[in-house]
Amino acid sequence: MTPPPALLALEDGTTWPGAGFGKIGETTGEVVFNTSMTGYQEVITDPSYHGQIVVMTAPQIGNVGTNPDDDESHRAWVAGFAVRELSPVASNYRSHQPLDAYLAERGIVGIMGLSTRALVKHIREKGAMRGAISSLNTDPARLIEMARASRDMNGADLAREVTCDEPYHWTQGVDGQWYVEPTVGSNRSSDPSLSQPHIVAFDFGIKRNILRLLASRGCRITVVPATTSASEVLAMQPDGVFLSNGPGDPAACTYAIEATRQLLGRVPLFGICLGHQILGLALGGRTYKMKFGHRGGNQPVLANGRVEISSHNHGFAVHADSLPPDVEVTHVNLNDGCVEGLRVPALNAFSVQYHPEASPGPHDAGYLFDQFMQAVQSAKRRAANDIA
Repeated sequence: MTPPPALLALEDGTTWPGAGFGKIGETTGEVVFNTSMTGYQEVITDPSYHGQIVVMTAPQIGNVGTNPDDDESHRAWVAGFAVRELSPVASNYRSHQPLDAYLAERGIVGIMGLSTRALVKHIREKGAMRGAISSLNTDPARLIEMARASRDMNGADLAREVTCDEPYHWTQGVDGQWYVEPTVGSNRSSDPSLSQPHIVAFDFGIKRNILRLLASRGCRITVVPATTSASEVLAMQPDGVFLSNGPGDPAACTYAIEATRQLLGRVPLFGICLGHQILGLALGGRTYKMKFGHRGGNQPVLANGRVEISSHNHGFAVHADSLPPDVEVTHVNLNDGCVEGLRVPALNAFSVQYHPEASPGPHDAGYLFDQFMQAVQSAKRRAANDIA
């Protein structure tokens, strides 16, 4: 069956022709690009991409198909998906369904055959912008207006739209075949009083592999909605609090910023991505929207005199010069110098902008989960000594 013609139009008036795949329909969103060579299924199901049309830079996508195990959440979240070439063959022993059918089943509009190299260069030069895709009606003027009328990411509180409805417990650990010891399980304590620390994880758009890595380190995990208050969290008697990744403008998450501010110094805190930005704002810093952001599995970050190759997905960042003197910048992006990590020893809090859970991506930063476990266990020891 011949795919229908499709068109991607940007708010600046440029248009990019191709052919439709996945759901045949229309969609709008912020057009961004991801430089990962693999991991497209994790990208599609990452809640941090809610409201975004993702352009993959790898020349062919879909060649390993899809499978139930690689979903990072309960549904697909991308607003649209753009590729240079959709692989005609899904060749992998784990594949259950080709990408075309996977997207169609989940209602995701795709466009293939467009010049992704030229499109990504355009976004790098002009910045991420709103766009519209249609495989039903490719009238350029109509789609340009659709793009201009769509939601702006500035000021968008999207964590409320992707979070869970009510608290739940997570118990599943990682599949050990994908990890080399001692990356996983290296911080399980032999002291019974320190075993199974209770971690309360804010769901701003949390990815499953983050929860798996915490569970594999012996944690009891309670996941709570994004709008949960600090008093509600403290009533659960956590040994540590995790601030998750998520979509949208961090400054719009005023409820999360306030909850984090009230939790600082009360319990060890670890934030990733949106959680990092929320921690920065709670500490008194400011955030800004980047020109085109960092999205991919190959971003170099300098940390502790060592370069980590890391997985990223963010369009906002924390202003380094806005942070108070007691906040240490621990990680820096080597491409553009933006803040990639923070630490406040006096408040037992730290965060990173990127994704150490490596889904998809390299495992260079897995030590951060161990660092969190060490902070939690140290706090538990101090609390036990105070009682004694």
